Amino acid sequence: MNLRQDFIEQIQVSEEKVKPFRLVKYFTFTSLVVIFLGTIVMCFLNIHWARSLQFKQSEDYALLLIENLNHQIYTQFQIPVYYIFGKIQLRNKKQFDLMDKIVRSTLHSFKIDMVNLYDVKNNIISYSFNDELVGKKDMGGREYLDAVSGKSTSKLVQKGNFWQILLGFPEEIKVITFAPLREAKPLTKISGQVLGVVEVVQDLAEDYKTIFRYQVHVIMTCTAVMGLLLIILIFVVKRGEGIIKQRTLERIRLKEQLSRAARLSSLGEMIAGISHEIRNPLGIIINSAELLKKKLNNADMPNTILYIIIEEANRLNNIITDFLNYARPKPPNMTLCSIDKILEKNITFLKPQIESQGYILKTNYNSSLPQVMADPDMLYQVFLNILINAMQSMDCGGEIQIDADCRDDMIVISFKDKGEGISENIKDKLWDPFFTTKETGTGLGLGIVKNIIEAHKGNIQIENRPIYGAQVIIELPVNTG
Repeated sequence: MNLRQDFIEQIQVSEEKVKPFRLVKYFTFTSLVVIFLGTIVMCFLNIHWARSLQFKQSEDYALLLIENLNHQIYTQFQIPVYYIFGKIQLRNKKQFDLMDKIVRSTLHSFKIDMVNLYDVKNNIISYSFNDELVGKKDMGGREYLDAVSGKSTSKLVQKGNFWQILLGFPEEIKVITFAPLREAKPLTKISGQVLGVVEVVQDLAEDYKTIFRYQVHVIMTCTAVMGLLLIILIFVVKRGEGIIKQRTLERIRLKEQLSRAARLSSLGEMIAGISHEIRNPLGIIINSAELLKKKLNNADMPNTILYIIIEEANRLNNIITDFLNYARPKPPNMTLCSIDKILEKNITFLKPQIESQGYILKTNYNSSLPQVMADPDMLYQVFLNILINAMQSMDCGGEIQIDADCRDDMIVISFKDKGEGISENIKDKLWDPFFTTKETGTGLGLGIVKNIIEAHKGNIQIENRPIYGAQVIIELPVNTG
């Protein structure tokens, strides 16, 4: 029970140690999402800056064209018309045609959608690319008034639904620039009296569509890059989780072994001390009983009680021997030996019991089993203990299968019986000292077996077979050196 509690505590400690990795994982994923969202925001900001830059360039472009147009109108229209007609009246078809010719030739091949010229006094459109607008009044609005006062202004006009305008691809988008028309001398800066107002309209729909396509490409690229990073991150995290889990399990097993070793060490020291103290008087009892037995035999007196004393004292001595073997295991005396010969020696020893109680032993040894460096007496004790346990698991006889093979520099010996198998509620207690399901016995047999196998740097495990019965699997390293 204490072992299970310690194991649970170790798992809880390991879970606490895994939490920092989980925190790093969550922080990493959160950072990736934040970076992605930040990138999207930066994309929209870049698009906003690009649109602002496009608007500014379009405004500068329009003002430059208006300045050139101002020079052309003053020198090629205003002066000649004053000289010929005495005053400017665009209602006059000749004057209107001359103005139209000058404006169109000046703005030819430039990206201009509409040009309107306003009267400086009455806010009336005196000239326009669209003949239907000529003569319209109060069409300029606030921008017209700013131009009359000598200030150039521009505005952005968009048409479309909410999402089109939000995402930056409206159905119609135009930059409208109002600027004053002044008196201008050739090759000089325009700074004279305001004579009229010019309105220039530029269609930016294609430019904004280009920006929108660029925006889509940037977002798609960012999404693809972030998706790739996410896949790589998931792979790294999964691999990291696997490594952390494996190391955690190894740490738990190691702590369990250390905790078990510490408890067994203390228990072993106690057992060794008690066994030593018991063995001395027990030896005296046995020797005294043997001596008394000889004297009684010479006197022809009944000695049944002495036989019982000697028998029970020897049994107690065997139990103490088991205690000492478990508490202070002897180091193995390594020599070259053959596993199959040791197994046959065990079978020969148990043959009378096997035949009398109806057991069947089947063996399957690999013909090319290598010799191993081991203590044959200890291995004989191990195999004998396992075979006796297998026989005791089948009260009315049964079949026991012994296999021996070599796999990856390890000799694998398996003992399979057809008993009832191991109950699930005792699996974790099999290796505990003094635990036994038998009416007699110390419960140290499997503990001694495990100590011997581990002293040979091997492994042992007990498990249920797929259909019925149990099997014991022992792995011993092949070492001929």
